[in-house]
Amino acid sequence: MKHKIEIHGHCADPFLPVKEAFKQNFELGLEVGASFAVTLNGQLVVDLWGGYKDKAKLQLWEENTIVNVFSTTKIMTALCIHILVDRGLVNVDDPVAKYWPEFAQNGKELIPIKFVLSHSAGLPGFDVQIPENAIYDWDRIIGIIASQKPWWKPGSKIGYHSITFGFILGEIVRRVTGKTLGTFFREEVAEPLGIDFHIGLSDKFDEKIADIVVPERISRIKLFLLGLLFRNAKKVFFNPDLQQIDFNSREWRSAEIPASNGHGNARSTAQVGAILACGGKYKDKRLLSLNTIEKALEEQNRGKDIVTFRQPASFGLGFGLLSEDFLIGPRSFFWSGAGGSKCVMDLDKKLSYAYAMNKMVLLGEDSRPIRLAQAVKEAIKKAL
Repeated sequence: MKHKIEIHGHCADPFLPVKEAFKQNFELGLEVGASFAVTLNGQLVVDLWGGYKDKAKLQLWEENTIVNVFSTTKIMTALCIHILVDRGLVNVDDPVAKYWPEFAQNGKELIPIKFVLSHSAGLPGFDVQIPENAIYDWDRIIGIIASQKPWWKPGSKIGYHSITFGFILGEIVRRVTGKTLGTFFREEVAEPLGIDFHIGLSDKFDEKIADIVVPERISRIKLFLLGLLFRNAKKVFFNPDLQQIDFNSREWRSAEIPASNGHGNARSTAQVGAILACGGKYKDKRLLSLNTIEKALEEQNRGKDIVTFRQPASFGLGFGLLSEDFLIGPRSFFWSGAGGSKCVMDLDKKLSYAYAMNKMVLLGEDSRPIRLAQAVKEAIKKAL
């Protein structure tokens, strides 16, 4: 059964298959509301949106609707670190403790920043149980991370730092600049470039936010089996228990959780991606050098991720480098968010594309972004 939906926005002729793929996701009943965008040489060649902001399908997804993109926010966090690197204020080879002295406890004295950026620092989760509301207490979380031991010899394994990634890097930004990461991103990136992306969202934007439509909770039996089969995954993704967090609450939206709760849409996410895809320059403003980006794309590790169900992984400095479904060429890089959001960048083609939606898919393969990525790949052959 086809679901009728009106797709809004614009799409350059070579990218019309992308619009069809976007529309197909709705026709198959896979979406509630979503947006998709592509930039080429810093220009928006695709900017699409459609569907609804709410589960009841009463409020239309509009041109400037924004939504939580979860871990796709890590791109923005990594960008902030690389801006500081480019300014000579941070060196990724330095120990985290050089900038955050309290971090130098329990075998973490020499862990370099690059291990955090490449998810190999051994700090993917917490040893103590984290109540759901504690995730909003920056100083409390930072104190827990500072006193904790690594789960493995730093640099020896890959293990996705789901939430800790943002707290550790965010604390480095705070120690170096005196600003929270959300404030630094807003003042140095979002506001100067007119990019509608937020890490720590003011209530003045509430009317334009799409609600997250969460899937059914995982049963206790499945959680028990998950713990038996993938102990690290359960320790990371269920401490705090993400199923207990209200992603549509003002508390979640206003907090600064730089690995997980950035709010934007496909347009603004692709615009951030364009900064990196275009060698550090966007809208005639240079934020960082091409050299810094090229170093960020140097492979730091490769192997099975012991947190994400032993999936193959390869990381640069803050970006994923291994994904046959989504990457375009040898200098492509990306990151994704829980439930489906995604941003992919290609330095050679000066191209970025992004997908943001409100219906989360957590279990099983999500065909929506794969279908869109395939359409982008086909369109590029015509456009370039």
